[in-house]
Parts: sequence; structure tokens; C-alpha cells
Amino acid sequence: MEKTIAQKLEALSYLQSIDSHLDELKKVRGALPEEVRDLEDEIAGYETRIQKYNQEIETLESEINSNKLAIKESEKMIKKYEEQQLNVRNNREYDAITKEIELQTLEIQISEKRIAEGRARIEAKKEEIKATEKLLQERSKDLESKKNELQLIISESEDEEQKLLKEREKAAANIEERLYKSYKKIRENAKNGLAVVPVKRGACGGCFNVVPPQRQADVREKKKLIVCEHCGRIFSDVDDTIEEEKKTKRVRNA
Repeated sequence: MEKTIAQKLEALSYLQSIDSHLDELKKVRGALPEEVRDLEDEIAGYETRIQKYNQEIETLESEINSNKLAIKESEKMIKKYEEQQLNVRNNREYDAITKEIELQTLEIQISEKRIAEGRARIEAKKEEIKATEKLLQERSKDLESKKNELQLIISESEDEEQKLLKEREKAAANIEERLYKSYKKIRENAKNGLAVVPVKRGACGGCFNVVPPQRQADVREKKKLIVCEHCGRIFSDVDDTIEEEKKTKRVRNA
């Protein structure tokens, strides 16, 4: 059976009241959930950095070992050339071998320099790892503290939140899909999470812009869904409390 506009508005208002209550519970948590996420991201970044430094150290150690092997190879070549020098037949051969020995000696010096540079870089990386591990330890303590604080707040309202979520599921199921999607979209765009509001003091209960009298009359009739021309929120009803109070005062003063 097709629901009347009044019934649809009632269902939307009920869902809005549940969502507003849930919003209040989340507001109590403040910025803690975001702070926890930020700390988790920061810690993950430090862990990745440490892993990267360790990989760089492995690469540098591998390069140092390669240079050590290169030195051993050059030393073998020098020994070989020195033996050949003893059996040269002329000065030209001697000079050629001497040049080869000099080249191998230069290779050794270059390899030794690379080893020294590699070791220095390894020490620098190790210092960076120490500094990062210190930051990681500090942030891990902060994270544990924030998580405990958040868990305490959540546990205090957990039962109420679960009850509201179940109630919300039932309430949402009572609203046609197209209308529910519109409600969700309006809520997402609204800073205060209000998608369904009354007209109060002649103004929208969401953006507080003035609602013309004729439009207020249409809202009261509940023959069609009326939305705010300024913010797009759905009007649930017109709150006549203020007008009633004015009338009462006029009667008393008469």
C-alpha cells in the first residue's frame, strides 16, 4: 500500500532523529578516531622508512663486498705482473707491465675509497634508523594511549549505539529507496547532518533562511514533499510553538 506524504515525512523524521542521536554519540568521541588514524598512518610511514633504510644498507654492504673482491682480484693481477716483470726481454715490455701494475694499484685505491664511502653511508643510515625507531616508539605509545581513550568512550556508549543502529536499519527499510537515497545525499552535504527539518520562527530549521508564508502553508498540508529553496533540506512540519505563545500572550494582555 502506497504511503501518504504525511507517513513518509513521519518515517523520514524518525530516521533523522535516530541519525542525529548517533551523530551526538560520535561527537563525544571528538577528533580521537581521526587522531588514531593519523597516528597509524604515521607509524606505518616510519616502519616503511626503516625497512627502506635496511634495504639500502644491504645494498651498500653488497657493494662493499664487491669492492673487496675487486681489490683481491687487483692484488692477484699485481702479483702476476710483478712475476712477469722478472722475465721481460726489453724496456718496452717492462714499461707496459709497470703501467698495468699502476692501473691495478689505482683500481685498488678507487675500491678502497668506495668501501670507505659505503661504510660512512651505512653508519649514517644506522643513525637515521635509530632516530626513526625513537620516533616510532614515541608515536606507538601515543597511539596506544589514544586507542585506550577511544575504546573507553566507545564502550560507554556501545550498547546504546548498537541499539540505535538496529533501530535505524528498521527505520531505513520503512522508506522507499529513491527517497532514502535523496535523504542520504542531503545528509552528506549538510554540515550538521540534518536532512529533515521543521520550519521554525518562519525560517528553515537547517539553513535559517526565511520560508514564505504560502510555502509554510504547503508544508502544513503535507500533500507533497516540500524542500528548502536555499539548502534543499526536506521540511517535516511547521513548528507553531512560537506563534501559539504569541497568541497566548495577546490573550493575557487583552
